Amino acid sequence: MPDLSEGIRILQQVKLFHGLDRIALASVARAARAIQVKPATYFFRQGTNADTIYVLQRGRVRLSQAVPEGHDVLLRLIGPGEIFGPTATLKDRLYPVSAQAARRCEALAWEGRTMVRLMEEHPRIAVNAIEDLSAHIQELRERYLELATQRVEQRVAHALLRLADKVGWRSEEGTMIDVSLSRQDLAEMTGTTLYTVSRTLRGWQRRGFVKGGRQRVTLLQTQRLIAIAEDRPTMPSSEKPGA
Repeated sequence: MPDLSEGIRILQQVKLFHGLDRIALASVARAARAIQVKPATYFFRQGTNADTIYVLQRGRVRLSQAVPEGHDVLLRLIGPGEIFGPTATLKDRLYPVSAQAARRCEALAWEGRTMVRLMEEHPRIAVNAIEDLSAHIQELRERYLELATQRVEQRVAHALLRLADKVGWRSEEGTMIDVSLSRQDLAEMTGTTLYTVSRTLRGWQRRGFVKGGRQRVTLLQTQRLIAIAEDRPTMPSSEKPGA
C-alpha cells in the first residue's frame, strides 16, 4: 500500500473492516498490496489454488462457474467495497468460481494466510466476514425459493431489480444496469431459456418498462417491475413513463 492514509480511508468504506480503529486499519493496510486488472482479465479461475483474498476498490467483477454443458454461468456481480475469494482463508482449498474483471479494476489483495493472521489479531474482521457470508447465504436461499415457486416473469424482474440495486446508476431515462449483461446471462441467472428471456424483455420493451441495448438494460418503469416481481397487477398503461 503506497499511501497509508489513503489505504486507511479506503478500508473504512469496506464492510469487512467496519469496527476497526485507525491503528488496526493501518495494520491491515500495510499487509495489503494494490493491484490493477484490465477488462476481461481473470483475478483467478475456478479450480485453481485459492491463495489470495481481494477487496474491490474500483470497477466490476463477474463471478461465474463452469457447468457441464461447457460454458460459464454468471452467479454474481461484485462492486466496489466488496470482498471476493474468501476461500483463500481456508486451508488447501480451490476457488469454486472464476473472477473476471468486467471493466478496468483496482483492488487490494492479501495472501490467505496473511488474512487469517489479521483475523486472529483483529477478531472483528472474522465477525464481519461471517456476517457477510450469512448475507450471501440468505440471498442464495431467496434465489432458490424464486426458482422453485415463481413464474418466469417474476424471476426475471427480481434479477433485474437486484442488478439495478447493485450496479445500477440513474440516467435521465431510468436506471441503467452498468455492466455487460447478455440475454444468456440473464437466462442462466433465472433458470430459464434464452428464448423466454428474450421474449419477456421484448414484451417489456413494447410496454415501456425497460429499454434494451447491446448487452445493456435500462429500467424505465421500476415500480412496474417491482409489481411484476411481487406478482401484483401492474399500473395502468396510461401512466407516464419514469414512475
